[in-house]
Amino acid sequence: MPELPKIHAVTDIHLGRDAGQEAWVQHFLIENNIDPQLSPGLVATREQLRFMVALDDDQVYVPCADSLFLQFYNGKVSPALQHEYDDAWQFVETLVEGSDLSPVERQRILRLCRYRFDLYVGSRMILPSRLIKRLVGIVLQQLSDPDPFREKKQLANAHMAQILEDPAYLAHIRACPDVGCGLTLADLRWQLDYIELERLFRVATLRSLWGGKLSPQNLAADLNEPCADAGCLHDLFGPETNPRKKILYIPDVSGGFMVDLLLVKSLVRQGHQVVLALKDAFYFHSPVLWDLGTDPVLAKATDGIFVLDDDAVSKNQLLQYLREYRLVIISDGTAEQMNLYRVSVTFARAWKECDVVIAKGRRNAGIFLGTSHEFTRDVLCFWRANEGVFKMQCKPKSERIRKFTESDLIHMADGIIEQMREARENGKSVMFYSAIIGSIPGQTRTAIKVVTVFVKYLRNKLDNTFIINPAEHFENGLDGDDLMFMWERVQRSGYLDVWRFQTVDDIEVSFDLLGKKVPSAWMGKDSTFSTGCTKEMIIAMDVQSKHPEMQIIGPSAEKFFRRREYGVGKYFDARIKQ
Repeated sequence: MPELPKIHAVTDIHLGRDAGQEAWVQHFLIENNIDPQLSPGLVATREQLRFMVALDDDQVYVPCADSLFLQFYNGKVSPALQHEYDDAWQFVETLVEGSDLSPVERQRILRLCRYRFDLYVGSRMILPSRLIKRLVGIVLQQLSDPDPFREKKQLANAHMAQILEDPAYLAHIRACPDVGCGLTLADLRWQLDYIELERLFRVATLRSLWGGKLSPQNLAADLNEPCADAGCLHDLFGPETNPRKKILYIPDVSGGFMVDLLLVKSLVRQGHQVVLALKDAFYFHSPVLWDLGTDPVLAKATDGIFVLDDDAVSKNQLLQYLREYRLVIISDGTAEQMNLYRVSVTFARAWKECDVVIAKGRRNAGIFLGTSHEFTRDVLCFWRANEGVFKMQCKPKSERIRKFTESDLIHMADGIIEQMREARENGKSVMFYSAIIGSIPGQTRTAIKVVTVFVKYLRNKLDNTFIINPAEHFENGLDGDDLMFMWERVQRSGYLDVWRFQTVDDIEVSFDLLGKKVPSAWMGKDSTFSTGCTKEMIIAMDVQSKHPEMQIIGPSAEKFFRRREYGVGKYFDARIKQ
């Protein structure tokens, strides 16, 4: 095999520069079942990934630390990686041995898993987290209980609930600190909030606490240990004079989850909003969405918290829930270690709408801090090192990322609506032009030229008409979700007289105006080819039902409805129904 180009980090890989390297990367993605082209609908699209990861157009994301990926890339399995594989096998053995299967069945399943284990490990291409996911799937198919760790998790939660009511422990968790004099009330309030947060972050990682192995005195000693990195809490959350944040919180294991609930409620009390993401199905000791209904301790602790059980919520719906509730629980869509390729649409959109991601646990820290990739949001990780030392570290979001908040998008939309209102007052008709922008891969720049030259043509041809060209209002950083949200507000304003959808004739005229022949990729195309335009046709018909005087011009409505919902974060098509 040809030698691969030398790299020092995952971000050194740029597709399209070396055919051998690109083939190897695709092989790696396929082997780990994280190639979106081979598993559409199961693996996140590149557009959805870019909600979370700051990717250049030619970069690839890998859900692991660079140090781990480089071992695969260089074909060298280190003792550390072999240790992770051995740990994976021990997880599976523990799962099987703890089941209620007969000895013969246990032996059969273990042998089957061992055959698969040897095959996967022998490939020298599989991530330990994906190996665990596959083997656990084999075991769970043989068990009648979809969550064989249910009782263990419930015991951990119950024990932690008792501790959180035990005066001997609460005396240390709630002890009033010596914050000194000379503080204003606002400063004092923030200082107390900060100390409370730091303590809860610490307590939430003490597995020995809900395991019944930590005395009140040892808890007090741990809380008094200095943590030089905890100062990042000041930068992220600050006093109440700082803007309040939307936070996506990723927990780790049951037992500690009881403290997570206290922590997020403290953040909510301080004025922040929190989206709490649980696992979608069994993953050892991790809290699962269904635990809220089966664990009486959790049911009581989460009573009154809104649970969003839609894995593919739209941007509009998510923003509506975040307006109505300060604390929302969702599923991350996975039953494995955090893997951004496999998370749900709802999780990806929650990440995008939040300002800060808080990820608990050593494994999450390895994924988010160990990669050379940057993320679209600040990521705060906290965990216990092997020696039990409390760690906390913040990875700032990429400087290239500009976040458009809901208020930003509303402000942009309202500015356009104001222009529409003024045009109406001046006796002009108002037209919105819906056209293909990114429906043809690799043709987005051409599409913008096509729609721009045609709108200019219409403005010269139509008297006393104010025409809205969406391509003229694009700003860097806006994605398909942002645009659809913004334009729907404009489209439903009630100021439209004509809604025109791009036709084949429009496109032919546009290329003629550009002095070019129609390229083969554009032959026969019109707005029905775009799933974004399809969504807009649905909106147009709804608007027309409320404002019958509005005219819809273009292809007939039924021609649009061959198409599925537009893809997550995409300007272009999902796929035509077969």
